[in-house]
Amino acid sequence: MLVAHVVLMDRVREELVAPSPLKAMPVVMYTRMLAPAATMAPPPPPVLAAVRAPKRRAAAALAPASSVRAATPTPDVTGLPSDAQTAKPPEPSADAPAVAAQASSPETPVAAAPVAAASAAQVAAGKPDLSSWPADTRLTYQLGGQFRSGPLFGDAQVKWQREGARYEVRAEVNVSVWASLVMTSQGEVAPDGLSPAVYEEETNKRKRRHARFDAEYVRLENGKSVPRPPSVQDTASQFVELGQRFATGRAPLKAGEVVKVWLARPGAVDLWTYDISGPETLSTPKLGAIQAFHLTPRPIANPRGNIYAELWYAPSLQYLPVRIKLRMGEADYIDLAIETIEQR
Repeated sequence: MLVAHVVLMDRVREELVAPSPLKAMPVVMYTRMLAPAATMAPPPPPVLAAVRAPKRRAAAALAPASSVRAATPTPDVTGLPSDAQTAKPPEPSADAPAVAAQASSPETPVAAAPVAAASAAQVAAGKPDLSSWPADTRLTYQLGGQFRSGPLFGDAQVKWQREGARYEVRAEVNVSVWASLVMTSQGEVAPDGLSPAVYEEETNKRKRRHARFDAEYVRLENGKSVPRPPSVQDTASQFVELGQRFATGRAPLKAGEVVKVWLARPGAVDLWTYDISGPETLSTPKLGAIQAFHLTPRPIANPRGNIYAELWYAPSLQYLPVRIKLRMGEADYIDLAIETIEQR
């Protein structure tokens, strides 16, 4: 009777879960493994660096991050501390894995073959240069880290898929056997970058949260709408969008530079600023030594938690994110280190 009761409750809970607004994408067959490319000069700036985004309300473009935030806190999504952003980054500590070491010549540019900028005709016509985006890609990571004085183990994947101008970025994180998080972004490839339409977070408890995007507003999980900033991304789409900015020269990937991106999550919309350092040499078991640039976020106003993400992008691997590190306070962290990269 007890087992029957548990099964019945699970079925009832599944029925109560709201349907996902995501639309299924075709199944991808990956046909090749990506290897680091030769060292080359970084890409030049695009022919027309200023591509006009769809017109937004002026208030959205000028408002500080704190003015577009929702008042409600973000609930716990993985059984770990709630919300995956924010708080002032601590100084590097001894818990950082040995996978990263400073390169011997940090001023040496490291890059794969430059990606051609969109043609003037395409930009003038308001059409995206689809050929400049990566092929369908699956990045597989080994997960390590530390939480509450205990080690973390697991795996993770980031998938990029495009069908015409429609795209999907899906990030899956599995921590040991007790926690998982899936973050999915779907939308369109626009002339000035990715234009999300819906962002979804789903945990192993089958709890889903969303942020939805229309022409002028972002609708949050609590029902509130905030003005949509120009070129806004979400937690999943930023992994590909930032790499594309670096690959096309729209943003310089160079030590001492900064890159800014508006990020929408189910709880709020914030302007994030990343400081760029490096290159650093990452030692990987399957891809060998990889040089990558390190993006460290600055603290934002009114943080909702003590978690923030650091990112590493490798020019020799199509400017893809080869390391993602989530820090959760002074000592706790989740570290995703690249294992393999597959493409169609």
